Amino acid sequence: MTDTTPKKTTLSIKKRPEAQSTSGSDKSEIPFVKKSGARAHQRARIAAEEKKKAPIEEREVSSADISRATRHRGATDAEIFDVFAPCPRGLETVLAAELEAIGLEHVTRGRAGCHFKGNWRAIQTANLQSRLATRILVQLAHRPVRTEADITALAYDTEWERWFGPEMTLRVDTSAIASPMKSLQYCNLLTKDGICDRIRSREGARPSIDTVRPDARVHLFLSETTATMYLDTSGESLFKRGWRFDKGEAPIRENLAAGLLALAGWQPNKPLLDPFCGSGTILIEAAWIALNIPPGINRPFGFERLRHHHMSAWQDIRKEATAAIKKEPPAPLFGSDISEAAIEAARQNLQRAGLTEATINFTVADACEVIAPCPEGMIITNPPYGQRMASESPSMTLWASQLKKSFGGWSAFVISDDTALPSQMRLKPRRRTPVFNGALDCRLYEFEMVNESYRR
Repeated sequence: MTDTTPKKTTLSIKKRPEAQSTSGSDKSEIPFVKKSGARAHQRARIAAEEKKKAPIEEREVSSADISRATRHRGATDAEIFDVFAPCPRGLETVLAAELEAIGLEHVTRGRAGCHFKGNWRAIQTANLQSRLATRILVQLAHRPVRTEADITALAYDTEWERWFGPEMTLRVDTSAIASPMKSLQYCNLLTKDGICDRIRSREGARPSIDTVRPDARVHLFLSETTATMYLDTSGESLFKRGWRFDKGEAPIRENLAAGLLALAGWQPNKPLLDPFCGSGTILIEAAWIALNIPPGINRPFGFERLRHHHMSAWQDIRKEATAAIKKEPPAPLFGSDISEAAIEAARQNLQRAGLTEATINFTVADACEVIAPCPEGMIITNPPYGQRMASESPSMTLWASQLKKSFGGWSAFVISDDTALPSQMRLKPRRRTPVFNGALDCRLYEFEMVNESYRR
């Protein structure tokens, strides 16, 4: 987004019409009062019509006028924002490495996410290119709070009108860690009231609330002593790439799948196999990485709905990213599952992801019978585990026997919430990496397959 300084030295403004008496029957004479819903919109229209009739006078343009006009044109290339990119817990280190590889600056790890600083172009690039982040949140306000009233005041004091107005819809979400506030739902309501009162005081009406497809999203985060308010620039969560309609049974999210690939250290020149591929999430993420396809190339973003969105600048970022897409992966990708329905879902997802059938070799097969398709390679998989598949746990022993027999020279990375998995497989993991799959506290186990294995 760019700014230009006005060349004129005078500014034409309209006098605010004097308040009319409410004793008459004409509704146009009723002064504006704070009300919500359709009545507020009606009074805003009346106020706007009165302003149009007001006489125009000229005065010198002050520095405050220029500053105010500049603020309301949107972000400049020189303006730097504090940004937070949340992610699944356990992916903070690889997310930090990814953000730095994208070209973002001042990246630091936090709890379940990373902080960085950047201008508006950097924020758009992070939305387009990050495979691991869940959202890109721009910090607009931060202040110590002691009571619920402090939250309302913080919301009211923030310049929301710079980003959205009464013509748009709004959603507010609240989360907290160690906050003394008794009700997060009440804090959420107070934040909405503060935002809406602020916009109504500036523009004569308040935005409507839409929890399904809002134009603007605000996130309130409460700590033990502070409140932070973020503008969500992503809209829908970033793991929603736009291609996965057939999810199969208990799939992992796309950003976690990309995170497993990063934690395992997989590189596109390494053959990859997922013998419990389900609907193909891990392998399709791997294919997009190998082909350098931006994860957000096929989806809209929340910042596109905000005020002062510069479509041409955004299209330039997209074109630059699209030009770097490769034609084919350098190493083969293999996926198998015992379920025919799962493989059919994987093939449908492959097509929706814009990939050819030759990109990933999907087959129906029992994991306990799959043999190594290459002399060396890497297995990354999300096998059945947890309550949904407790009855199938003995198959892990059979599968491990097949790994020892047919996959010498391969490394295997297996995510599971079952701490007894290595014992069931009779393999000693080289590494256990804590990672969360939703609310499940899991481990990503690394097994190095050699002829004698790592038996206990």
